[in-house]
Amino acid sequence: MKNFIKTIKIKNFKCFNSFELEDLKRVNLIGGKNNMGKTAFMEACYLGLSTEDKRSFFQSLLVLDITRNPLVEFEIIEDSNNFEFKFSDSEIIINDKIMGLLDFANTLYSIPQKDYNNGIKEITQFYTGKNKPLNIKNKTFISLNNIRDKFLIECIDEIKLQDKEDELNCLLKQLFNIEKIDVIKNRIMLKKDKKFILLSEFGDGVKHFLNIILALYLNQNSTIYLDEVESGIHYLLFDKLWEIILSLSKEKNVQVFATTHSKECIEAYYKVSKKLNEDNISFINLSKNKKDEIIGIVFDRDMFFSEIEQNHEVRVW
Repeated sequence: MKNFIKTIKIKNFKCFNSFELEDLKRVNLIGGKNNMGKTAFMEACYLGLSTEDKRSFFQSLLVLDITRNPLVEFEIIEDSNNFEFKFSDSEIIINDKIMGLLDFANTLYSIPQKDYNNGIKEITQFYTGKNKPLNIKNKTFISLNNIRDKFLIECIDEIKLQDKEDELNCLLKQLFNIEKIDVIKNRIMLKKDKKFILLSEFGDGVKHFLNIILALYLNQNSTIYLDEVESGIHYLLFDKLWEIILSLSKEKNVQVFATTHSKECIEAYYKVSKKLNEDNISFINLSKNKKDEIIGIVFDRDMFFSEIEQNHEVRVW
């Protein structure tokens, strides 16, 4: 569990005023009503764990902004090389290591770029540096909305270099009766019934499944974030989804944070965890207290199982 998140405290970040959780596990499923900060919580974990200096802060922020949020999370300044961020007194503490977001946003204010795309270009160009391009590839924050073929092609190439192609094909065979995955003429092709078919013809569920599997393989000894883990996947495959996540995360030593809106997905998580006798799991429920502040409760395996078996409404405890 080295470098895994065990405790987190969040101050003045997005929807969180003063928030903390402890006793986090290898696999953590996050539930709660809409607008309870499930994704914002994972973004805080991602920023806190991946940021070590100003350069990596910009990289992490761009990953989150490009992959998750169509709204501008920061303002990009026209004047010289100045940027101003909208994190007022924000602080993230992971495993007692403090990251003050304002430490990376200590700049002067000027006129923001009106065009967001030009702003992204400006900030990327500025933080490129001599022979040190800013790498905004994202292999850890996974969402159905951010799956790009070019990125998947790079991941498949990496799987081949690790000589794990047969393992990947075996999983795809179990899940979708797909014989093989390959990149042909710079396009992702899946072989089924002895014919190669474009990945795009298989629908979102296959692509999302593939993205999750690749993330687990390529982030050994690291942490991944699966936003709306069930998106695009048929509910009859939820058990298989959790079998893969629980088994591969254990084999590869990957910490997983996943969000869901689906009661069926939560019940599948329970069922497969029990079947595999997996104890390094948690269910995190986000809700609001009487002061309208977001709070979180971490249910360990035994507490989670007990709530499910008593037929409690697990999404909105």
